Amino acid sequence: MKYLIIFFSALLLTACKKDKETVQSSASADSLNLVKDSAKTETTTGKVLVDIIPFPKEIKECSCYFARNKADFEAEKYIYADDAGKTAYMKLDGKRLAMNLISSSDMEVDEELTKEIETDNYKISIKGKKIKHEEALLFEGTLTIEKPDGTVETMPIYGECGC
Repeated sequence: MKYLIIFFSALLLTACKKDKETVQSSASADSLNLVKDSAKTETTTGKVLVDIIPFPKEIKECSCYFARNKADFEAEKYIYADDAGKTAYMKLDGKRLAMNLISSSDMEVDEELTKEIETDNYKISIKGKKIKHEEALLFEGTLTIEKPDGTVETMPIYGECGC
C-alpha cells in the first residue's frame, strides 16, 4: 500500500507540472499576438506613400518635374510633374492624381520657386531655390504633403523647370 501511495503522489506531481507549463506557454503566445497586432496598426497610419511616375503624356510644352535627388532625376525617376502652372501630376498612396495648381510663383522673383496644390485629400506645397541658370532652370528644395488627419510628409526634391 505504501508503494501505491508513493506512485500516485509522483504521478500527481508530474501531472500538475505539465499543466502549469502549458498554461504559461499559451499565455505568452497570446501576449505576443497582441504586440504584433498593435505594431501593425501603428505602421499603417501616418505616412503618405509617394511613388515614382513616368513623365506625363499630357504635358506637351513647358513643365516642371522633380525627383527625390539628383541621381533619381538623372535616372528619370520623377515623383512630381506639372505643365507650367495648370495641372500637377503625382502618384500618392498608390493612386495617380492629376491636380489643379492653386498658385505658382514667378521663377524670376528672388530666384525661388513656390507651388501650392490642394485637393480633398492632400495639401501639397513646393519650395525650391535655383541652383543653375541654363535653358532649363535647375532647382533644389522641399515638397511637403499634408493630409486632413494631420499627417505631414516632407521630402527633398531636385529637378528642373523649362520649355
